[in-house]
Amino acid sequence: MRGWEETAPPSAIRFCWVKKESFGMKHQRAYRYRFYPTPAQARQLAHTFGCVRFVYNFGLRLRTDAYREQGEHLFYSHTSAALTTLKQQPKTAWLNEVSSVPPQQALRHLDTAFARFFKRQAKYPTFKKKHGPQAAEYTRSAFRWDGTHLLLAKLDEPLHIVWSRPLPEGCLPSTVTVCRDAAGRYFVSFRVEEDIAPLPARTEQVGVDLGLTSLAALSTGEKLPNPKHLAKREKQLERWQRKESRRTKGGKNRVKARRKVNKIHGRIADARKDGLHQLTTRLIRENQTICIESLAVKQMVQHPTLAKAISDAGWGKLARQLDYKARWYGRTLIKIDRWFPSSKTCSVCGHVLDSLALDVRWWTCPRCGTAHDRDVNAARSILAEGLSLPAAGLAVAACGGTVSPNLNGNQGRQAPGKQEPE
Repeated sequence: MRGWEETAPPSAIRFCWVKKESFGMKHQRAYRYRFYPTPAQARQLAHTFGCVRFVYNFGLRLRTDAYREQGEHLFYSHTSAALTTLKQQPKTAWLNEVSSVPPQQALRHLDTAFARFFKRQAKYPTFKKKHGPQAAEYTRSAFRWDGTHLLLAKLDEPLHIVWSRPLPEGCLPSTVTVCRDAAGRYFVSFRVEEDIAPLPARTEQVGVDLGLTSLAALSTGEKLPNPKHLAKREKQLERWQRKESRRTKGGKNRVKARRKVNKIHGRIADARKDGLHQLTTRLIRENQTICIESLAVKQMVQHPTLAKAISDAGWGKLARQLDYKARWYGRTLIKIDRWFPSSKTCSVCGHVLDSLALDVRWWTCPRCGTAHDRDVNAARSILAEGLSLPAAGLAVAACGGTVSPNLNGNQGRQAPGKQEPE
């Protein structure tokens, strides 16, 4: 639940949201498991994925052409009616061979994508590809769940799911999403509404500075190394990418090489995701208040030389995981202004250097004479800046913008041009 705090100064209201702690509230949560379909199930799922992809692309083309040619905006009701007509035509009668729910859900997802585009939260929707990840969503009317077995519509037998962890007792899935990644692995996700108990309150507070030399530097002085998952497998990945490019287009050997490339990418993504989950869970469990920078990762990955390293670090995923885990477990996450000069600010006396090159890892404050490790000092400055934001003691987060006022009347520093990764 979000709201405005009356005690916050008027200057802070424009830039800050107050996240009120919600204890004992239910949260939407997804549990993902791997499953192994039978040959018949794999064929039916492949047919379903194809129909979902076709309907999504059909709706996207219909809405795009309607606006370009007539200047008319179409919505879900229009594309749903067009789908009903499409199923009655002989050339596309094969759409009736799968459950009617996943194609309808694809049109709803398309409507959501357009809504996010018009709110400037995402780019214009793009067409789904055959060789990428595939997914189909089933609502309660299209699956049967008895607590142990999952039977989807149009399938003759339940899915063989590997239960790595149990579902919450008494939770009934609202939707089930079946997906196949680019490496050919099958996963099923159960979306449930769960009452997540908050963790016991603590007194620890920590500032986190994200970087490339070390993935995260903490205000406690600890520096967590950057695992560099992509760099570890880059030679293997390049070798199989060269093999794929040399194979004949449309041939079986090219398909095999592409699948091998996708498997390597899958291992890299799994390792990165697991490492980030371990890090964020540890930060949430050990600290009551966590302060981080609101980095503009989408702009930073346009850097000509550091884009690959920034993408490999996964800063955006780390911030997103901290965000929802803090809401789940009753923690306070504070995002400070992205232009705050954390590395150039002395965490002891507050002196700000005029400039600090990226290759300078240690520096001495000219005012107080304190020797600083660049990353640890940045983390301590982030913590001090976060705790100085309005309405002390409340969960205040800067809205990713350009200026972050604080109680002392100091405006957040804004630097022209692009932000350089630290």
